[in-house]
Amino acid sequence: MQSDIHDSIKTAIQQGDFASAQSLLEKNATDDSEWLYLSALCHRRLGQPQIALKTLDRLLNATPKHGRAFQERGHILRELGQTDAALAAYGRACQENPSLHASWRAQAEILLTSNRLAEANRLKPHIERLAKMPRELVYVLDILSQGFIAKAETACRAFLQVNPHHPEAMRLLADIAVKLNIVDEAEFLLESAVLFAPDDTALKLDYISVLRKRQKFVEAKALTEALLEADEQNVQLKSLYAIISMQMGDYPIALTLFDQVLQEIPEEPVTLTSKGHALKTIGQTDQAIDCYRRACGDHVIHGEAWQSLANLKTYRFSDQEIERMRSLADRHTLRNMDRVYLNFALGKAYEDNKDFDAAFARYAQGNSIKRGESRYVAEHMTEEFDNQKLVFSRADLPKSTCVATDPIFILGMPRAGSTLLEQILSSHSQVDGTQELPNILTIVHRLRTQGDRFDRQNYPQCLTETQQDALTQFGEQYIEDTRVYRQDAPFFIDKMPNNFRHIGLIKHILPNAKIIDARRHPLSCTFSCFKQLFAEGQEFSYDLADLGRYYRDYVNLMDFWHQCFPGEILHVQYEDVVEDLDQQVQRILDYCELPFEDACTRYWETERAVKTPSSEQVRQPIFKSGVENWQHFESHLSPLKEALGATLENYRPTHVPV
Repeated sequence: MQSDIHDSIKTAIQQGDFASAQSLLEKNATDDSEWLYLSALCHRRLGQPQIALKTLDRLLNATPKHGRAFQERGHILRELGQTDAALAAYGRACQENPSLHASWRAQAEILLTSNRLAEANRLKPHIERLAKMPRELVYVLDILSQGFIAKAETACRAFLQVNPHHPEAMRLLADIAVKLNIVDEAEFLLESAVLFAPDDTALKLDYISVLRKRQKFVEAKALTEALLEADEQNVQLKSLYAIISMQMGDYPIALTLFDQVLQEIPEEPVTLTSKGHALKTIGQTDQAIDCYRRACGDHVIHGEAWQSLANLKTYRFSDQEIERMRSLADRHTLRNMDRVYLNFALGKAYEDNKDFDAAFARYAQGNSIKRGESRYVAEHMTEEFDNQKLVFSRADLPKSTCVATDPIFILGMPRAGSTLLEQILSSHSQVDGTQELPNILTIVHRLRTQGDRFDRQNYPQCLTETQQDALTQFGEQYIEDTRVYRQDAPFFIDKMPNNFRHIGLIKHILPNAKIIDARRHPLSCTFSCFKQLFAEGQEFSYDLADLGRYYRDYVNLMDFWHQCFPGEILHVQYEDVVEDLDQQVQRILDYCELPFEDACTRYWETERAVKTPSSEQVRQPIFKSGVENWQHFESHLSPLKEALGATLENYRPTHVPV
């Protein structure tokens, strides 16, 4: 739309002359999102709601994250008396653009009129935040919500230059850092902001969110607990404390709190889904399914619940459920993440029905949306791996004197069988199974932060100047900090798969640690990653070419680690475990210097919490049908094969121990 015509239209609207504005819009019709939005606004103000709604449909079909379009839809539906639909539209508007004060206020008014006081009270902090926010920061929030990240960052930093300790500006800059996947900087900003505004609960909630992203659950739980003690009836805090308790393995507390929340907000889909996650993790699958299905109620759109059913692996969708998911997934007004969830769930449903082309199309759609929102650059990951080789090729690097033999690291690619190996080992009386621990990644963050300034290039180069005493302290601190996840066994498992990137660091701070590389056929592993929607941290999995390159780089780096630490890393091939469980169990126990126990070969009888997508599979005897999963999709896998290159060509079906 030409700027002079646009200015004339805006002037007419500001003067209340909607007929003239609409006339100008019709004479200069385009598919421009601003034209469609202004046209819908004019049609509403001229008493033409149905035309306005159709115009918004066109807009949202092209631009599904347009917050003001959802706000306009809310205004129309509210005027038509469709208050529930209006409430949903206003809610979506605030999700896409939190700067829309009118949508926050409209939600509160509808909820109060309906006597839904608890839900209305949950909106109060957002409304108060906007009311207090300086105009410059409302502008930052607005343009950030529209996707202008660089412009928002510039404006926010300009405000901070004049107001260097403004907590709300620091909070916004942290939000920008999260969107740029610089979570370390976001944590530093929010930690500082909390010091300047210690009574700001909303600020602390953002800080807790970032701590959880960085898997600092102990710190997140302590901060949430303090907030809850000061506001014991706060439903949001109860829910948050329940989720963090679940993440730390305290399932009785989590389930008790989820039930309390559901008493106050019956059938709330997010809480039902979270409760389902807790029940699934402790092996109560039937109860988990009941929670997930309730969260998929007739008048609810909560894609995560559908994906959670698919993620059980053993669940089979009915024809009616597939049709419902299809109708939801094809709605152009659907939230991006709900569309992702539904596409992955439909992929699983179609695959179970052996409609492999339709299944691949859905997996590809879901991954494409995620890839479009990601800032992952494959070349940067390759560079990071190359830097590891450069630094750890040096013979003069000091090593820790920490003598601890407790940790057993199971690492490698996701979907390579690490959960099975963890279940086998944790069935041993001398080994505690924990979870994917964040502690090595926390040490990496500390090494990348010099003088309170985060720089990704600091690590691993800084290890060339790190003293032996510091490395020893890192090792001893790791042992101390991980005690919260352990019970009483002398050994414990750390199953963070991405730790393979940091084997050099691990061996220099914990020289006696055991390291098991869980590996699987390149196509089986990578395509399984493509089909699996990871919560976060595996951004390479959204594209077949990225996946192939990452797996290739992983194998090359592991070859390097085996050269650096000969005989100190055990390579376990998933297919070998499936083929001969007893032999591989003995091999693993021998490497870990553990006596044989029959429970390890009957691992499925061990009762313990299992958080990964393989939780249902490792509660069954081993099955050979899961070894290969890619052949039915082979016609779609050329980009993956090409990216794998020699790694695929040189793959040996049976591992020969080094």
